[in-house]
Amino acid sequence: MLSATLSVQIKFLIGIFAILNPLGVIPIYLSIMAGRSTEEMRRTALKTAVAVAVILIFSVWIGDSLLSFFGIGIPSFRIGGGLLLLVIAMAMFDARPGQARHTQAEHVEAEKKEDIAVVPLAMPLLAGPGAISLTIVDAHQAGGWTDKLLLSVGIIVIAVIVWAVLWLAEPIGKRLGTSGMNIATRVMGLLLAAMAVQFIADGLLAIFPGLSA
Repeated sequence: MLSATLSVQIKFLIGIFAILNPLGVIPIYLSIMAGRSTEEMRRTALKTAVAVAVILIFSVWIGDSLLSFFGIGIPSFRIGGGLLLLVIAMAMFDARPGQARHTQAEHVEAEKKEDIAVVPLAMPLLAGPGAISLTIVDAHQAGGWTDKLLLSVGIIVIAVIVWAVLWLAEPIGKRLGTSGMNIATRVMGLLLAAMAVQFIADGLLAIFPGLSA
């Protein structure tokens, strides 16, 4: 039982890390933060990580209630979320964030804002609709509050990683270079595409059980 729970946790962490893709956000982050002090960049990195954790943990505990309120079933949400993840994954193959995560208009607006930690960095660039969809589905699968608590702890771990990546954005960007970050983004995109297909397949099988015959 413990090993099964651990396996689910690891799968969840890999999926969340893939869709957040903090390495792929580094070029955008450095572009928006250009000309700002090191202290401001570090403060922004911390606030962004905290916002990501709050958004996703909120999704873990409130997601099912929101779906029930709008009368949306998990199978339908799986298909919709899977399609969204697939769109994001396809954009990641081209080493770009994609319109579903961050538009050019949002980028221009962000450059003029004093505080960009929550919007657009945390939402929608990192913890966007795709990450929220994945979190809600995984939380539904978790079921009990103990498993949801473990998911929340996993999200905090991921948020710490996001903070570390943004904190070290300049040296990481110089070390990896554009090619290195693009390769990492494409690998994350491949993992995300596989998860998206699985989401869609599970949703279709739940709605149309005869497909498994």
